Amino acid sequence: MTDKDVRNEGNTTTESADGAKARGLLWPIAAWFWALQFAVLNPLLAVLLVTLYAATPAEVGWVLGLYNVGGFAASLVIPTLADRTRNYLRPLMFCAIGGVALVAVLALTTSLPVVVLALVILGGPPGVGSTLLFAQLRHEGAPPAQVIRTRAIVSFAWVIGPPLATLVTGAAGSPAAIALLASIGLVNVATALLLLLRRSDTLTDDATPRPRLLAQLRGWNRWGVVGAFTLLQATNIATVTIATLFVTHDLHAPLIWAGITLGTAALLEIPALLLIGRLQEHRSVRLLLAGGWVCGVAYYGLVALVQEPWQLLTLQPLNAWFFATVAGLGLTVFQDVFPSPGLASGLFTNTRRAGAVLAGLLIAALGAFPSPYRAVYVAAAIIVLTVLTIAAAVTARARSAR
Repeated sequence: MTDKDVRNEGNTTTESADGAKARGLLWPIAAWFWALQFAVLNPLLAVLLVTLYAATPAEVGWVLGLYNVGGFAASLVIPTLADRTRNYLRPLMFCAIGGVALVAVLALTTSLPVVVLALVILGGPPGVGSTLLFAQLRHEGAPPAQVIRTRAIVSFAWVIGPPLATLVTGAAGSPAAIALLASIGLVNVATALLLLLRRSDTLTDDATPRPRLLAQLRGWNRWGVVGAFTLLQATNIATVTIATLFVTHDLHAPLIWAGITLGTAALLEIPALLLIGRLQEHRSVRLLLAGGWVCGVAYYGLVALVQEPWQLLTLQPLNAWFFATVAGLGLTVFQDVFPSPGLASGLFTNTRRAGAVLAGLLIAALGAFPSPYRAVYVAAAIIVLTVLTIAAAVTARARSAR
């Protein structure tokens, strides 16, 4: 081998290492901006409807309802269609273009009916971006630890997104908010294109047979998993929804304490997800889930007893660990239960949407109690304890049947 060959081989090795590093950075960047798009749009949407299109409160409610229906349908249909072709990056590009098109409509039209139509048709696909990313990770054979780490990035985007949206809008108005959404959308187009180009070079077709869609939807065990995580999501949404009212009405504390406690829980969720990702490599998923759900029972039960806001704050590590197990491990559980990655990620995403509906019903049902906000925490503790008990019974029965 000549000196020139040696130099060329060394350069090739360096380029390969640089390429691998770039590909390694592409995933977290893509996960961050896809989650950020949704985290920025959601808190801004009602404001934009009022300031740009003069929507009434009733119209805001109807528009948001239709927008969420469109998002629910998109989060099931698009990943399921992607499962058929086993290609999740082309639909990701479609979703990215849809996000840019939605922002263009918001910027160019003054007609509320046109905006409603755009939100229903174009607003749903951008919300599916993170779902498709997780499906692609599973399709490429990514270990659960990588999936959980990626989920931590998504959680961090949800921490940053709402305050970023309100800061930009408050400082520079609605046009700046539209510009922010457009910038994020263009980055998503770029990352989708780069992932698509990388796939053509690195990923071979997966010929592993998968059960048909209807076959995957059969079985009490599978729907038991869906039901369990829907209930767990509902407890989180319900308690977060009434947290501000609980702090001001029951604890008689300033409103800022609600922001501090919710912000603390959101920030602690990120290191909790990263730690769970490491533990998952050495501990069984069932053990980690059980531990997280015990933390949920303890958190909700203890919050129902607190009398001071600082006591609520000290309990937030339990809250963060509980929800990290639901959000992080839950996704990997769905990907194990449902062989098709798109279906698995789509169903898990919709446990959050269905949980929001149940959370509203739970809050309404407990409204007649003397202390309705404490009652929500008590009910949440009972729900998590019930899920934990049923899961333990199912596990014990399965072991005894072996």
